Amino acid sequence: MTEPAPAFVIHHLEHGRAALTAAEGRPVLLISPPGAAGYQGISWWQALVTALRSEFPQADFTPVLDCADCPGWALAALRMGVEKVLLCGEGPAFQAVREVAEQKAAWGEGRWGNDSLDLLGDSFPVRSCRDHGQRLWGRIVDAADPGPG
Repeated sequence: MTEPAPAFVIHHLEHGRAALTAAEGRPVLLISPPGAAGYQGISWWQALVTALRSEFPQADFTPVLDCADCPGWALAALRMGVEKVLLCGEGPAFQAVREVAEQKAAWGEGRWGNDSLDLLGDSFPVRSCRDHGQRLWGRIVDAADPGPG
């Protein structure tokens, strides 16, 4: 993923489908709900990502599993092959997990906060994803096209 990508918090397969449909091949981040590693499970996330990769083989997306403030969840996720983990907190355990994740290029920095769109309860997720993504994608297009000279 080379260009900046909008981030979407997805709670189930339909949310992932909506984000990838809206992206139309452009890069996106698909982030699990906060703390999903603990309450939905690492295997749930891997199954969801596998289903999306199968259904959208040409899609350019980076899946990020939110491990809340639990370094044990993040370490388990890394051992199970999760592509990127998100972990908040400080201290020796957090630093150790971060170092392991960075060695695997699997560290998801920050929470993305207001820069991400949480699709929970969204009745029109494809439209919402397009609108959210267009804010970033539009800036990329505008920067690449200086207009008439």
